Amino acid sequence: MTYVLRRLGQAALVLLLAYTVAYVLLAALPGDAVVARFASPELGLSPDQLATIREAYGFDRPLWQRYVESLFAFVRGDFGYSVQTGAAVSTLLATALSSSLVLAAWGLGVAIVLAVGIAVTATFGPRFVRRGFQSLPPLFVSIPVFFVGIVLIQVFSFRLGLIPVINASPVQALILPVATLAIPLSAPLAQVLIRSIDDVRAQPFVAVVRARGASTNWLLWRNVARNAVLPALTMAGLIFGELVGGAVVTESVFGRAGVGQLTAQAVAARDAPVLLAVVVFSALAFVVINLLVDLAYPVLDPRLRGVRR
Repeated sequence: MTYVLRRLGQAALVLLLAYTVAYVLLAALPGDAVVARFASPELGLSPDQLATIREAYGFDRPLWQRYVESLFAFVRGDFGYSVQTGAAVSTLLATALSSSLVLAAWGLGVAIVLAVGIAVTATFGPRFVRRGFQSLPPLFVSIPVFFVGIVLIQVFSFRLGLIPVINASPVQALILPVATLAIPLSAPLAQVLIRSIDDVRAQPFVAVVRARGASTNWLLWRNVARNAVLPALTMAGLIFGELVGGAVVTESVFGRAGVGQLTAQAVAARDAPVLLAVVVFSALAFVVINLLVDLAYPVLDPRLRGVRR
């Protein structure tokens, strides 16, 4: 319990630091959302009218005062209002969240399956196949996300006509974005799994099990996999943070409404309340996932149950 409470305190500190850094960086940018939206000559607003709008949004108060008020509002669950649209940020985030969570969950799940397939084949496959699969992770990790999406659209939508671009069903509209996220994310997972499997196979207990007549499948799934999965589990928690950056590009390429597209629009409009909410939510998701991974270690490896106290 002491360890869990300490980790929760560290998580709260990380969220506070993430919010503070994001707030300071957004405040340091030249201009603001009011200038970006209302200072256009086409609107014809006078300086006094712009000053009134800035006062209504609180931009006339000192930075430290705005920071403290915004921080306490966030703690209460009040994320403020979008300067660009005037809608509540919590409403915008909740609307975009469901689509992004589906995309992130499927993307991470497919990435794990793809990484396991690559690692197992690269380790236990035929000799002429191993080298090809061992070269896949460096190839996948070097390809930009937007390029993967464009290639998938060109091949499966325009060339083969398997997945329509317009009027696609919910399942069809999810296939290519999930693949676009999963391919780059599977690369670091597969690299860690390959290295971890090789290290575990070199352990003395594996030689003992093999000497007792264990088959390759038994050796892999009953002995090697359970010990090799721990580093990959840590990597899965770490790359979860990449889903946010990848989702921005993926949702833009495929025109999906979600947190990624909401972030891109907020960046273009300098909509600080929306960006702050996205940053805090992303940090919260990252912290929670890694906390769960950290707490799962003693469950998977009994040797660690007496260490983390």
